[in-house]
Amino acid sequence: MFILVLQRIFFEAFFDILYFPIWWYSSGAIKSALWCYSVFQTGNNLFAPWLWLKNIFVPMYGQYDWQGRIVSFFMRLVQIIARSFALLIWLAFSILLFFIWLALPVAVVAGFILAASKK
Repeated sequence: MFILVLQRIFFEAFFDILYFPIWWYSSGAIKSALWCYSVFQTGNNLFAPWLWLKNIFVPMYGQYDWQGRIVSFFMRLVQIIARSFALLIWLAFSILLFFIWLALPVAVVAGFILAASKK
Protein backbone atom coordinates (compact mmCIF):
# COMPACT_ATOMS: atom_id res chain seq x y z
CA MET A 1 0.00 0.00 0.00
CA PHE A 2 2.79 2.41 0.92
CA ILE A 3 4.56 1.68 -2.39
CA LEU A 4 1.40 2.54 -4.34
CA VAL A 5 1.04 5.85 -2.53
CA LEU A 6 4.71 6.64 -3.10
CA GLN A 7 4.41 5.78 -6.79
CA ARG A 8 1.33 7.97 -7.08
CA ILE A 9 3.11 10.90 -5.40
CA PHE A 10 6.14 10.61 -7.70
CA PHE A 11 3.93 10.25 -10.77
CA GLU A 12 1.92 13.34 -9.81
CA ALA A 13 5.08 15.34 -9.14
CA PHE A 14 6.59 14.27 -12.47
CA PHE A 15 3.36 15.10 -14.31
CA ASP A 16 3.13 18.50 -12.59
CA ILE A 17 6.68 19.36 -13.64
CA LEU A 18 5.90 18.45 -17.24
CA TYR A 19 2.53 20.23 -17.22
CA PHE A 20 3.78 23.42 -15.58
CA PRO A 21 5.03 25.20 -18.77
CA ILE A 22 1.82 24.31 -20.59
CA TRP A 23 -0.28 25.71 -17.75
CA TRP A 24 1.92 28.82 -17.36
CA TYR A 25 1.57 29.86 -21.00
CA SER A 26 -2.09 28.86 -21.46
CA SER A 27 -4.61 29.18 -18.65
CA GLY A 28 -2.08 30.80 -16.31
CA ALA A 29 -1.34 33.48 -18.90
CA ILE A 30 -5.06 34.08 -19.38
CA LYS A 31 -5.56 34.47 -15.63
CA SER A 32 -2.56 36.80 -15.49
CA ALA A 33 -3.91 38.88 -18.38
CA LEU A 34 -7.29 39.15 -16.68
CA TRP A 35 -5.59 40.21 -13.44
CA CYS A 36 -3.54 42.85 -15.29
CA TYR A 37 -6.74 44.06 -16.94
CA SER A 38 -8.36 44.39 -13.51
CA VAL A 39 -5.30 46.35 -12.34
CA PHE A 40 -5.79 48.67 -15.32
CA GLN A 41 -9.52 48.98 -14.54
CA THR A 42 -8.63 49.94 -10.97
CA GLY A 43 -6.39 52.70 -12.31
CA ASN A 44 -9.13 53.80 -14.68
CA ASN A 45 -11.57 54.05 -11.78
CA LEU A 46 -8.96 55.84 -9.69
CA PHE A 47 -7.98 58.50 -12.24
CA ALA A 48 -11.33 58.62 -14.11
CA PRO A 49 -10.39 60.94 -16.99
CA TRP A 50 -13.70 60.07 -18.68
CA LEU A 51 -15.59 61.55 -15.73
CA TRP A 52 -13.68 64.82 -16.01
CA LEU A 53 -14.25 64.79 -19.78
CA LYS A 54 -17.97 64.24 -19.29
CA ASN A 55 -18.17 67.31 -17.05
CA ILE A 56 -15.76 69.57 -18.94
CA PHE A 57 -18.41 72.22 -19.70
CA VAL A 58 -20.05 72.14 -16.25
CA PRO A 59 -18.94 75.13 -14.17
CA MET A 60 -17.14 74.38 -10.94
CA TYR A 61 -18.58 75.53 -7.61
CA GLY A 62 -21.81 76.61 -9.31
CA GLN A 63 -20.25 79.74 -10.81
CA TYR A 64 -22.26 80.24 -13.99
CA ASP A 65 -20.70 83.56 -14.98
CA TRP A 66 -18.31 83.62 -17.92
CA GLN A 67 -15.17 83.89 -15.74
CA GLY A 68 -16.18 80.81 -13.74
CA ARG A 69 -16.89 78.86 -16.92
CA ILE A 70 -13.50 79.75 -18.44
CA VAL A 71 -11.56 78.86 -15.28
CA SER A 72 -13.55 75.63 -14.89
CA PHE A 73 -12.97 74.64 -18.51
CA PHE A 74 -9.21 75.13 -18.42
CA MET A 75 -8.86 73.57 -14.96
CA ARG A 76 -10.72 70.49 -16.12
CA LEU A 77 -8.71 70.40 -19.34
CA VAL A 78 -5.48 70.32 -17.33
CA GLN A 79 -6.96 67.59 -15.11
CA ILE A 80 -7.98 65.52 -18.14
CA ILE A 81 -4.51 65.75 -19.67
CA ALA A 82 -2.73 64.93 -16.40
CA ARG A 83 -5.08 62.07 -15.51
CA SER A 84 -4.89 60.61 -19.02
CA PHE A 85 -1.09 60.70 -18.83
CA ALA A 86 -1.18 59.01 -15.42
CA LEU A 87 -3.56 56.38 -16.80
CA LEU A 88 -1.21 55.80 -19.73
CA ILE A 89 1.65 55.18 -17.29
CA TRP A 90 -0.66 52.86 -15.31
CA LEU A 91 -1.45 50.95 -18.54
CA ALA A 92 2.26 50.62 -19.33
CA PHE A 93 2.83 49.27 -15.80
CA SER A 94 0.02 46.73 -16.25
CA ILE A 95 1.43 45.56 -19.58
CA LEU A 96 4.90 45.36 -18.05
CA LEU A 97 3.55 43.15 -15.26
CA PHE A 98 2.04 40.80 -17.84
CA PHE A 99 5.30 40.55 -19.79
CA ILE A 100 7.20 39.91 -16.57
CA TRP A 101 4.76 37.06 -15.92
CA LEU A 102 5.52 35.60 -19.36
CA ALA A 103 9.29 36.00 -19.04
CA LEU A 104 9.67 34.74 -15.47
CA PRO A 105 10.07 30.99 -16.20
CA VAL A 106 12.53 31.68 -19.01
CA ALA A 107 14.57 33.93 -16.72
CA VAL A 108 14.63 31.29 -13.97
CA VAL A 109 15.76 28.56 -16.37
CA ALA A 110 18.37 30.88 -17.87
CA GLY A 111 19.61 31.69 -14.36
CA PHE A 112 19.93 27.98 -13.55
CA ILE A 113 21.84 27.37 -16.78
CA LEU A 114 24.19 30.28 -16.14
CA ALA A 115 24.79 29.17 -12.56
CA ALA A 116 25.52 25.62 -13.70
CA SER A 117 27.90 26.76 -16.42
CA LYS A 118 30.01 28.78 -13.97
CA LYS A 119 30.88 25.73 -11.88
